[in-house]
Amino acid sequence: MSYRTTLTHVLSTVVAPGAARTGAEGRFPRGAVTELGRAGLLGLTVSAESGGGGRGLPEAAEVVAEVARVCPATAAVLRSHYAAVAVVEAYGSPWLRREIAAGRHLSSLALAEVGDEQPGAPGESRSGGSTAVRTGEVVALRAHKRRVVAAGEADSYVWSSLPLAAPDGLTLWTVPAHAPDLFVPARPGGPGPRGSATSTVCADPVLVPADAMLGPDGGGLDIVVRTVTPWLLELRTAADDHTVADTLTPAVGTLAPS
Repeated sequence: MSYRTTLTHVLSTVVAPGAARTGAEGRFPRGAVTELGRAGLLGLTVSAESGGGGRGLPEAAEVVAEVARVCPATAAVLRSHYAAVAVVEAYGSPWLRREIAAGRHLSSLALAEVGDEQPGAPGESRSGGSTAVRTGEVVALRAHKRRVVAAGEADSYVWSSLPLAAPDGLTLWTVPAHAPDLFVPARPGGPGPRGSATSTVCADPVLVPADAMLGPDGGGLDIVVRTVTPWLLELRTAADDHTVADTLTPAVGTLAPS
């Protein structure tokens, strides 16, 4: 079965029926995310070698666009997830890639800093208030991240900090959402669609293994510019274009098979 056929089924049977409640009550669309995972759509862009769909940005943009027609909150969650997965696919552990491919793991981005309100490209992070201190094989990350989609709902975050030892740049990490001392102080109230659980996430600090680093120390800014920002821009454009274009059409469109 093609991912388009599968997506049409999930949209009509799960996402669309729950969309009104998600928007009205601001409730995270857990059922929709779970079914998207079971259908292989959370793992759509993970390599086939890791058990994923082996697709790329064009297919992810198509999925986000179709979901945005039905449920903006679920589309926002997918945008952040797919952008985070692009980093994990390049630098994450084989175990994490397999978990995402199996539909058991939702990731999100935690890049922007509280207190840094200067305009920038989507996903751009300066991490001026985020620190990373290594003791043996453990790294203590301390930061208050803002505009985190699926805050308190994702299974992990792609997290930015100042480098451990590099003279400049950023360093990226995988931070598990269940880690002690990682907390969401309040939500909703973020700028994202109602129900997307967009909020602040605080680490004061959170401890992660040193091998949770994604890419080289100090290389995170290059990864954000070359990978995260292009994915977010493309996915946001796809969602916005389809949401506007389809306001007078049925909620669930018919997708041609691949």
